[in-house]
Amino acid sequence: MPITKSAKKAAKRSLVFQKRNNEFKLRMKMAIKKFLKSIDKSEKLWQEDLNKVYKFIDKCTKVGVIKKNTAARKKSRVAKAFAKQSA
Repeated sequence: MPITKSAKKAAKRSLVFQKRNNEFKLRMKMAIKKFLKSIDKSEKLWQEDLNKVYKFIDKCTKVGVIKKNTAARKKSRVAKAFAKQSA
């Protein structure tokens, strides 16, 4: 348990950031999952759909939820699946 006033504030702030980070991460994961499932169902996807997934990944990187290399890896895997579907 935090004792000092600043420690109490830091603990409260930590919970706020944790909640925000989890929301961003969940949105990103759901967007990726939805995109990959639609590829598995052989639905026709367009570049705009890929851009939406990129947008979620970039937003998570900008906010600081995931690191730059993690974002690049996720984008690469999604793009690879998209290219495979397009071919």
